Amino acid sequence: MSRQRELCDILNRWAYEYYVLDNPSVSDREYDRLYDELKELERESGVVFDDSPTRRVGGEPIKAFVKHTHVARLYSLDKSVTHDELAGFFTRVQKVNPQAEYTVEYKFDGLTVCLTYEGGKFVRATTRGNGVDGEDVTAQVLTIRSFPLAISYQGTLEVRGEAVIRLSVLDAYNKEHPDEPLKNARNAAAGAIRNLDPKITQARNPEILFYDVNYRSEGEELSQVQAMEFLRQEGFKTYPYFRLCKSGEEVLSAIDEIDLERKKIDVLTDGAVIKVNDALTREKMGHTDKFPRWAMAYKFEAEEAETTVKRVFWQVGRTGKLTPLAEVEPVDLGGATVRRATLNNFGDIIRKDVKVGASVLIRRSNEVIPEILGAVSHVEGSVPVEKPCQCPACGSAVLEVGANLFCSNKSCPPRVVARLTHYCSKNAADVEGMSEATLQLLLEKRNVSRFSDLYRLTEADFEGLEGFKEKKIFNLLSAIEQSKRIPLERFLYAIGIEGIGRVAARDLAQFASVEAVAALTEEQLLQLENVGEVLAKNVRSYFADEENKEELARLFACGVTPFVKARNAGIFSGENVVLTGSLSSMSRGEAQKKIEALGGVCQSAVTSATTLLVAGEKAGSKLAKAQKTGIPILNEEEFLAKLNG
Repeated sequence: MSRQRELCDILNRWAYEYYVLDNPSVSDREYDRLYDELKELERESGVVFDDSPTRRVGGEPIKAFVKHTHVARLYSLDKSVTHDELAGFFTRVQKVNPQAEYTVEYKFDGLTVCLTYEGGKFVRATTRGNGVDGEDVTAQVLTIRSFPLAISYQGTLEVRGEAVIRLSVLDAYNKEHPDEPLKNARNAAAGAIRNLDPKITQARNPEILFYDVNYRSEGEELSQVQAMEFLRQEGFKTYPYFRLCKSGEEVLSAIDEIDLERKKIDVLTDGAVIKVNDALTREKMGHTDKFPRWAMAYKFEAEEAETTVKRVFWQVGRTGKLTPLAEVEPVDLGGATVRRATLNNFGDIIRKDVKVGASVLIRRSNEVIPEILGAVSHVEGSVPVEKPCQCPACGSAVLEVGANLFCSNKSCPPRVVARLTHYCSKNAADVEGMSEATLQLLLEKRNVSRFSDLYRLTEADFEGLEGFKEKKIFNLLSAIEQSKRIPLERFLYAIGIEGIGRVAARDLAQFASVEAVAALTEEQLLQLENVGEVLAKNVRSYFADEENKEELARLFACGVTPFVKARNAGIFSGENVVLTGSLSSMSRGEAQKKIEALGGVCQSAVTSATTLLVAGEKAGSKLAKAQKTGIPILNEEEFLAKLNG
């Protein structure tokens, strides 16, 4: 066993030199000789060490990805595209810490993965997913050699990196597979990791570039400089470019440096990432619903190309809005072949002078469908785009509301399917496996047009439908049944109140029931931080509509049960608390965690549901509003006394 241990250590050191340091010290032949010796010893002993390099061989295909909840949430990054937007970011940081330092790194274009270690051993790899839950891709990631299987840190650890395929590797792969070339490096990397067959992952030869310590169970919070040093010391591969900047001017200089060099490097990149360096400032700044306030991605100018408009057609969304899409002559843009480009509305078509047959400039940015910027030139025979008077899907009259066109028929098939698809989506009712194509089929063949119709489906309803066998039917019906119990905030998002996204739905959910939300006045709604006049009117209009009332009743009769997540028991149980001003004893983030741990719910704004306000120094309008409405107020001393029972 001592020889087996010795071989593991030698081979892991050689692999680190080769895959992480890019500085091999032995030949491939010598590595293979010791590797074969190790395999033979493992066969004889029946023992394979946790950090054995033989674990990295691609295994058999898996049947499906398993969901996994991250130890700590993986946030995405807010984006900026101008120096003015970055200036706003610097201003927000300097209000918290005028001496703040920043770090600047490349923003790589691949697939985010999170690796978990327990007691110094690698145990799991997952995709980012929605930031809370990802997919377990351990079998795939084990084929990658740019990370260690064993580390010195003994606590629970999550590290974050970007799975990438180098441009040279992609080029070599495509030369070997001319019949099935990979379109671009980003899709190639994502497809390599999110592939059920680990052998395909291994064949595409991805690597992971690490850039973040997402969670450590032991030890103090790390600055970004310390985090990168920690990753390097533990044997994770990081990209060599990393700058510590003492001012916004130095950050801009680093961004210019990246912009100049990015097209010369062997990895696909589309920007830079700026982070506040020190952990204390990060904690004080906190997070929004989606992003850390202390970090920003700077996206370089989007790529543009010239092409010709072949035709313009109209798509119908779930609200009935008609959106024009242009079919264009195929053009390569950012490593992808573009065949369609979007236009916002008919006014946009006129303003940009877009005609069928015209030469137009299109831009692709932020991984969304390309946008037409405007006409470059017209040829003889260019045809103006006609404003539709009838819905292209159902033939009903079109209504013009402001700059937009709407189908007047609530039962318009694409509108119905879009509504059902939204209801079944992951952040709504989360009916796993219920695709847009399936919903289209159910509408056509079984007249499933309401949310409540989904809950009346039986096995018999799927008989005779193409592609539906026993197991698929069972899984789909099980997913529908599981969706009946749904968090209130997701239900309010799922039912499709116009303009209500996930953030506003969360604000509404603080009122604890659908009935309570339905009873809110417009004035009460306007008190919410993320609800303005238009959204307030939309909420009131939705719950005043008799057809919507009937559908809600049908859903509840089918057993759909929106619920509010149970709170911890404690001194703040039943309290909806607003924090305002600064506390000398702790950050607002720490105070929020303590309140929630003791049963309370923290709100961002004073509303009719607020039961308590904690006022620190320099408390402003929230304090005045609480005083005006008679909401109980605690100063910092009283708050600490309450925390201590």
